[in-house]
Amino acid sequence: MLLSVFVLAGCNQSKTTETAPAAASTYFPAPAAGVQTGGVQVVPITTPQGKFNVWTKRFGNNPKIKVLLLNGGPGATHEYFECLESFLPQEGIEFIYYDQLGCGNSDNPKDTALWSLPRYVEEVEQVRQALHLNKDNFYLLGHSWGGILAAEYAFKYQQHLKGLIISNMMMSCPEYGKYAQDVLAKQMKPEVLAEIRQMEAQKDFANPRYMGLLEPNFYAQHLCRIVPNPEPVVRSLGKMNQSLYVTMQGPSEFGVAGKLRAWDRVKDLPQLAIPVLAIGGKYDTMDPAHMARIATQVQHGTALICPNGSHMSLYDDQAVYMAGLIKFLKARP
Repeated sequence: MLLSVFVLAGCNQSKTTETAPAAASTYFPAPAAGVQTGGVQVVPITTPQGKFNVWTKRFGNNPKIKVLLLNGGPGATHEYFECLESFLPQEGIEFIYYDQLGCGNSDNPKDTALWSLPRYVEEVEQVRQALHLNKDNFYLLGHSWGGILAAEYAFKYQQHLKGLIISNMMMSCPEYGKYAQDVLAKQMKPEVLAEIRQMEAQKDFANPRYMGLLEPNFYAQHLCRIVPNPEPVVRSLGKMNQSLYVTMQGPSEFGVAGKLRAWDRVKDLPQLAIPVLAIGGKYDTMDPAHMARIATQVQHGTALICPNGSHMSLYDDQAVYMAGLIKFLKARP
């Protein structure tokens, strides 16, 4: 069944070479001398507005596969990635939790000038350097907003990457908005959509009725189809940095109205020469056809469209998502 949704694209695909899962003694090596922190490393970063600290935590050890995770939102936390702990360790795959500036355990400065895509790209590069990640082991996985950040990082710094995973994100915010308006909105009951539109026109986003309509009629269909949501999702989204979210995304997942509204990198995708996995869900907030096309536009692309998944395919189509992700990560020696 997996093969029917796993689409290979691009030229000169290398023969798959899977590495054997690591033993516990090598995946969780004996502690070195000194105080142990469970893999936590706080990384100091420099920005035009000053110096701050961001939080990272390494899980496992694999010198050839190190996956740095970029959470969505913008403004959520690393915590909804905790489901990876049920899948990647048994395959010997190392992954690294990372709360971006303004998120979770990292510093949260109250300066909205810091909420910008170019600055976040430079932050990721500083984190890469601090964690000693390189082209022989560094995979970058960005989910949702993290997919925008991961792609933008790759356009500038792909020489440092072994591979890129763009999870549940289109490469054009205008096309994302158009899909929300032309496709997803039309799937809602007309009376529900009319009320949502009225509150949006009045900018009445703080009205409890607004989220009261979006949650059952939009989020439960397209954001995460497991209701109530899994606990790590609830915990992560419950810590959302609203300043960061509204500045970059806008007040709702129902289209983009913030700084990212004009972001479009579709025409630049052929520049990416590293292996790229584009993941999407049939019921996603994003257009699954667009996400599948990403793999055909980069030089070495693979598409994984989860047939039962939404924006949180890593939960609501978990078996397909994880099998496809693991296959991609273990395909290169």
